[in-house]
Amino acid sequence: MSLKLGNLKITSTAFGPEGRIPKRNGGDGDNLSPPLEWSGAPAGTKQFALACFDYDAPLARGFVHWVVYGIPPSVTKLSEGQAPTVFVPGVNGAGKPGYMGPYPPNGHGVHHYYFWVYALNDVLNLKPGLNLEQFLDAIAPHIMEQARIVGLYER
Repeated sequence: MSLKLGNLKITSTAFGPEGRIPKRNGGDGDNLSPPLEWSGAPAGTKQFALACFDYDAPLARGFVHWVVYGIPPSVTKLSEGQAPTVFVPGVNGAGKPGYMGPYPPNGHGVHHYYFWVYALNDVLNLKPGLNLEQFLDAIAPHIMEQARIVGLYER
């Protein structure tokens, strides 16, 4: 499943919309962030931000796998496993910075992983270490467009 609001679009060469995320991108594989690319940002985009979460996780609010922000408008892709060291890391559901690959409980069925890209209308100088709620609260007034791609993973 992919969602397109406006012209902004996010894709991955590792999986298509509602396609299987490769094991190398999973927590039980190499735990590499998947390659992501986005295009069609609206005029006036000053910054991008990304988040990945799994609402199928057996927790009240799902599980956050990645939060990263402070991405300049000139950057429109991340390579597989690219450590976004020049960008600002938020924290995942384990309270640690960086990507944490899909790792649903054994036998829990297929989980849906939402990879979101947000085009922002301002340069936000957010501190490192925001969790998903803090991140979304901070960027919400600045979102010009957002797009997602959903990948599937099962153990």
